[in-house]
Amino acid sequence: MPLRLTSFDRPVNAVVIGAAGGLGSAFVAVLAASPNVESVFALSRDPDRLVPPPGVSTWRAGAIDFDNERSIQAAANDCGQIDLVIVATGALHCERFTPEKSWRALDADALHWSYHANAVVPALAAKHFLEHLPRSGKAVFAALSARVGSISDNQLGGWYGYRAAKAALNQIIKSLSIEMARRNPEAVIVGLHPGTVDTKLSKPFQAGVAKEKLFSPTYSAHALLTMLEGLDAGASGRCFDWQGLDVPP
Repeated sequence: MPLRLTSFDRPVNAVVIGAAGGLGSAFVAVLAASPNVESVFALSRDPDRLVPPPGVSTWRAGAIDFDNERSIQAAANDCGQIDLVIVATGALHCERFTPEKSWRALDADALHWSYHANAVVPALAAKHFLEHLPRSGKAVFAALSARVGSISDNQLGGWYGYRAAKAALNQIIKSLSIEMARRNPEAVIVGLHPGTVDTKLSKPFQAGVAKEKLFSPTYSAHALLTMLEGLDAGASGRCFDWQGLDVPP
């Protein structure tokens, strides 16, 4: 069933940053199919990989280099006024680095890499894209976080870099929400915990995940956008999971 974003007081112009990823592409498809969405701007390092959803005329692709702030700024300027920004970026592992199982595995380069991917990129996206949100009416900036970024909910330890970077992101989101409330009291800035989604990020760690707890990207994207539809400014600064439940700080 198509998503309806009726809590916005205008047709929605949406931006998805990281639109070529498993979850990012699902956000694009769900938004593009919504009758309340006027346009979807899909941003990726490699826009040539982006394919418009079938039958959609309100979709366009753009390039963004997450390692280059000027590229992030240029992409934001190219968007014009927007109502909804989804930062669907983040990284848990790469060819060089995997999540630490022990303090003995801590490595400065790995920590810097994780912090950049999971906290710096969303922060710089906020720096440039928040300027393009309206000064009145509902507007949303949401970035992918993770339950493992919760300090109070950490029962297992390990995954030092990823946990710390997502905790940092949650603090950035809180600070952004306080500042943004002075500009637009109706704006919503939140972190999103999508659950365990069947993407490259979770692939090496899916063995112990129950089948019913491993979500398709489309399911998670639809659930998160439905949750965002129900939020107002009172929720700003917090992190929510796909069910709409608070992720504790």
